[in-house]
Amino acid sequence: MSDHVHDLALLDAATDRLLASAAKLDNAAVAEPSRLPGWSRGHVLAHLARNADALLNVLAGRPMYGSAEARDADIARDAPRPLGVQLDDVRTMAERFRQATEERADWGRTVELRNGVTDSASRVPFRRLIEVELHHVDLGIGYELEDLSEEFTGRECAFLADRFSGNAGVAATNLTAADGRQWTTGRGGDVTVTVTGSAADLLGWLSGRRDGAALTAVGGPLPVLPPL
Repeated sequence: MSDHVHDLALLDAATDRLLASAAKLDNAAVAEPSRLPGWSRGHVLAHLARNADALLNVLAGRPMYGSAEARDADIARDAPRPLGVQLDDVRTMAERFRQATEERADWGRTVELRNGVTDSASRVPFRRLIEVELHHVDLGIGYELEDLSEEFTGRECAFLADRFSGNAGVAATNLTAADGRQWTTGRGGDVTVTVTGSAADLLGWLSGRRDGAALTAVGGPLPVLPPL
């Protein structure tokens, strides 16, 4: 079982970093494009606030989102708001999420996320941490994958490698970071491709944030990963 108390402490620190970074922007900068195709920085901040809403639903046993269309509509509605409103929303929802996690709960229970995905409740704080850390990078305001902690990078690489495990469209692949950490992914069976590079570059490739040009593939071409 994941250590949700540890992850909640990491989440608090990550949220503080993101809010401090975003507070240096202005209204014009919030309206500028983020690193996510088709999304402004306002879209990213709106998504972070609404994702906290959604994970509160998960913890309460409700559907994460009413529908995919409702999720997208909420983000589009909130994206044009001025910086102060965006930051207040992210801050308020972070506090509500924190308060909800302080309630007595069975952290070993199974909860349902989007598209029928299930997980342990104890993993929900880490899932929220992923959103905060990677979308901080997506804002394009000086926080990079290289700034993420060794612990987070390793856990997220493992999380994403597991997500692609068993996928028949991805060659059986060994991932080796420059610091020696390793993960496997792909269709299973004997490893056919070995991919090496920095942990940050591996994470960028696995998460769809880098094209893998900085990685080295041996035994075949760099596998094409399906979208997350």
